[in-house]
Amino acid sequence: MTFIDLGVPAVLARSLADRGIDAPFPIQSATLPDTLAGTDVLGRGRTGSGKTLAFSLPVVTRLAASGKPRTSGRPRSLILAPTRELASQIHATVAPLADALGLTSTTVFGGVGQGPQVAALKKGIDVLVACPGRLEDLIKQGLCSLDAIEITVLDEADHMADLGFLPVVRRLLDRTPAKGQRMLFSATLDNGVDTLVKRYLHQPVTHSVDPAVAPVSTMTHHVFALADADAKKQVLRELASGTGRRVLFTRTKHQAKKLAKQLTADGIPAVDLQGNLGQGARERNLAAFTSGEVRVLVATDIAARGIHVDDVELVVHVDPPAEHKAYLHRSGRTARAGSGGVVVTLQLPEQAGDVRDLTRKAKITVTPQQVGPGSAAVAALVGEVAPRVQPAPAAAPVQGTSTGRNATAKRARRSGGGAAVPATAEQSSGGGRRRRGRGRGAGNPAAPAAGGNRAGGSTSGRQGAGSPAAQPAGAGGQPRRNRNRRAGRAQGPAQTGARAAG
Repeated sequence: MTFIDLGVPAVLARSLADRGIDAPFPIQSATLPDTLAGTDVLGRGRTGSGKTLAFSLPVVTRLAASGKPRTSGRPRSLILAPTRELASQIHATVAPLADALGLTSTTVFGGVGQGPQVAALKKGIDVLVACPGRLEDLIKQGLCSLDAIEITVLDEADHMADLGFLPVVRRLLDRTPAKGQRMLFSATLDNGVDTLVKRYLHQPVTHSVDPAVAPVSTMTHHVFALADADAKKQVLRELASGTGRRVLFTRTKHQAKKLAKQLTADGIPAVDLQGNLGQGARERNLAAFTSGEVRVLVATDIAARGIHVDDVELVVHVDPPAEHKAYLHRSGRTARAGSGGVVVTLQLPEQAGDVRDLTRKAKITVTPQQVGPGSAAVAALVGEVAPRVQPAPAAAPVQGTSTGRNATAKRARRSGGGAAVPATAEQSSGGGRRRRGRGRGAGNPAAPAAGGNRAGGSTSGRQGAGSPAAQPAGAGGQPRRNRNRRAGRAQGPAQTGARAAG
């Protein structure tokens, strides 16, 4: 069966063929007749099953057929995704399809400035791909309205639930017209996803191409038992050294960043994908991995759902995930679109029980293998080893040069030459001993005025021009320094205010 047989317009079928997509995947064959007819659909399929096209094709086809005009700040369709990476990858699939039908599309997500997003919305958008948080923020600012939405899609709704987005998702769905078409795609229906289905989908048709949490049959699973952390580090480096694409999963952002740096320093170019990266860095790193510029991507669990890259031959669980669903989602980065893939879990002695429970709940039968650096089992998975890449030398830090008077004096003293710093009046009179405090005694002829240098005998030469070495007595024989001290107290708040105002 072809896309045209399923009701997809010929212009879209040609666009797909130009990208090498000639035959529909099972979830597309199952859902397209219903979605193209405007029926609400619940699609149950894992990442890599082809569901992005399953909802993108009916969205653009039905929008083009309705012929309604675009209006400023009122998108005509909404596709919600849990992560920025996933939103970007959905848009990469939708955009050429929309262009082929003369439609417009854009993305809205956090981590970047909202200016370009707002500008695109003002021009009028047919297909909006968005993350819940930023979209709700723009709505609260009055910059976007969902009252013209004709079609709504929720992708990876179970992951939205895991991230705590369901309250925001419900508020957004409440703003869309109840009569519009809605599609929801999710691997599982727990954690409140079933409530979304009951509340927002009207007599939906359910399509499931495989069990919700079953492992992909084309994956090969391995558990490598290691003696200690040193052995783990060396085996991990061996697994990363092959010529094909591989994704290494860590539990924390710090671990991901550190491991990517270590591998790169060892001659294995790697990039990280984790929550502390800015959007620009995330996009550059993912683009480098997608293009093949680097072969190794080190990622955290949160970033796992956003990695949609074909031809990933190996996934390594550097640390076993906390629960079996995370294991399946991580592992889903390989064996995509019907291709094969290998999944390896590294296990330290104290993790044996956790890994056993994990694989049992994931319905995976695997016997741990005791391995070490140079083991034949490891070498068999690595295959051809890629040439070592010499890391680029780190840029030398730029040494700044201060031009302040004190810095100049210090450099002159260190070098034993240079211009001498003028001596203070007290130094000239032989009072070279450094004094601390305000010098209230009669034997301190060089007490500074209020606001001047308080260290009357300082050898640093920092006494200002407005701090004479000695003040004459004022009227009534009262030393002028006391009068100045009182004046300084009276002026204190004003001076503080002036500093604060600056």
